[in-house]
Amino acid sequence: MKNVTVALLAILALSGCSQRVADLTVASTKNMNLNSDGFVTGERVEGEDMVPVVLFPFGIPQVKEATDKAIENNHCAVGLTDVVVTQNNHAFLFLLGAIGFSVEGNLVIDANKPGCEQYLNKA
Repeated sequence: MKNVTVALLAILALSGCSQRVADLTVASTKNMNLNSDGFVTGERVEGEDMVPVVLFPFGIPQVKEATDKAIENNHCAVGLTDVVVTQNNHAFLFLLGAIGFSVEGNLVIDANKPGCEQYLNKA
């Protein structure tokens, strides 16, 4: 019985909850030239903004920060397509753990940006 109790407590302590918040066709937190003819779809990336929780959260997680981290995976990227925003709550009884947001999507690369000419043949 003691082993079962320990196992249940371990499962409960390691469990978390993730909830899909939004599905977006295009998202960006960066300035971009919408008239550019050099947009190319890049690889699928993910960005997270998580804050620790010890009795209370040590900050406020931001979707913008998670989006910025995803876009900044490539210096030629200006946005994301096919975006999924997920809210994560990995805090045991809201006492210990982490909460935050993760943003996943395909990079939108502007091949006309300086230093990004290698993407022009992919357009």
